Amino acid sequence: MSPPLISSFIGGKRVAHEGPRFPLVRPQDGRTIGEIAESGEAGVAAAVAAASATFAKHRRAPTHKRIEWLKRAAGAMASATEELAQLISEDVGKPIRIARGEVKRGVEFVEACAAALAQIGGEVLPLDSVAGGAGRVGFTRRMPYGVVAGITPFNAPINLLVQKVAPAIAAGNAIVVKPAPAGTRTALRLAELLVAAGWPLDLFNVVTGDRETASTLVRDPEVRAVSFTGSTAGGEALARAAGAKKFVAELGSNAANIVMADADLDDAAKKIAGAAFEASGQQCISAQRVLVAQSAFESFLDKFVAAASALKAGRADDETSDLGPMVSTAAAERVIAMCQEAVVRGARYALRPRREGALVTPGILVGVPRSARLWREEAFGPVAIVMPFETVDEALALANDSPFGLQGALFTRDLATAFRFAEEFEVGSLWVNEASRFRLDMYPFGGVKQSGIGREGVRYAIEELSQLKFVGIRV
Repeated sequence: MSPPLISSFIGGKRVAHEGPRFPLVRPQDGRTIGEIAESGEAGVAAAVAAASATFAKHRRAPTHKRIEWLKRAAGAMASATEELAQLISEDVGKPIRIARGEVKRGVEFVEACAAALAQIGGEVLPLDSVAGGAGRVGFTRRMPYGVVAGITPFNAPINLLVQKVAPAIAAGNAIVVKPAPAGTRTALRLAELLVAAGWPLDLFNVVTGDRETASTLVRDPEVRAVSFTGSTAGGEALARAAGAKKFVAELGSNAANIVMADADLDDAAKKIAGAAFEASGQQCISAQRVLVAQSAFESFLDKFVAAASALKAGRADDETSDLGPMVSTAAAERVIAMCQEAVVRGARYALRPRREGALVTPGILVGVPRSARLWREEAFGPVAIVMPFETVDEALALANDSPFGLQGALFTRDLATAFRFAEEFEVGSLWVNEASRFRLDMYPFGGVKQSGIGREGVRYAIEELSQLKFVGIRV
């Protein structure tokens, strides 16, 4: 019996187009659970045309109607929490307990967008502050782009999906999403749930496939804005393909977590271990480089190894697992290869990672040279570097020694040190006494340097996916 076909969602139903197909493999055991159809040009054209027609039909939908759509979406997701969590766990390898938490966060995000929408408006401008503006009134308002393309990664198939869908709809757009292969079944099921909850057909369409379909989608001239989460290389390629249109991107990272000598070392070790290893390190803001004051280095390292060792690596369907398999065996092999390359260059293991298929246990390395891939690149796996520093200047230099700058963390009791890092640490977000993977959805989230363009977060994402229009009136 051939595996089931996984194809696009357009017009309220699954639609398959002629083209290549590739397997969807369950990371837990390597079994093929479906075949994903590459939507390609025909599928993208159909999805975008349908979304464009729906946008034209509903572009004057009042704010209260969009709020109603979002509230219905949140209710539908909440009712299907277990079903969605099971899909995430099976297809991505995320432990089921953590997958349920992801769905809950997604529901809360959609509800927050509905609440924020009632508060988003324009402003009246004091045109008479210059002589030529006397007798004139000016104001701004936010307008939708039209059709938005959302390109989402595998690691949070619900959360990072609704981070694009809800703000796009709140801003008055229609959206076409191309999820990562491992997140495809989750995206399709969400689209079905929202139509059943009363969303207009084609307000949210899904196209399936990989890079070819993503590139085709962002190139489509009817797509006026793109929201992408993924690697820096992928973002750069899609930005070139998209051309001159709005492009919001959350890209790669190699998050630094700095531990000062005055920090609560037990607290820091526990929080950074969770940030580094839970979700198998497959989060853009997972802790990868841990910089520790020399005088606290050995004590912290012992506590960090103990905290990492206490985490349970196991099956995704085990309620007690803290980390499950990585998304694929290839991803697991890549992470182990990065560790081995660092060891060849002189690093040593404080905690050696073990691999069994796609499952990788936590790994901690010390003595990693700055020429190693593990220092320079994004590992996106359950491994962390611990490196000592002598001074605050050295800590800042090491923290900023990266092409990335998404979110970082600092553990200290000293307010002056906290403010210095707030000024000089090159990241889009900084947490003090929380680890780098801690995130709340109401603050502006996004990167500097090669970590992205624009900001996500409830109000900020709605603003990114809408455009300001000025209206002036001579009285």
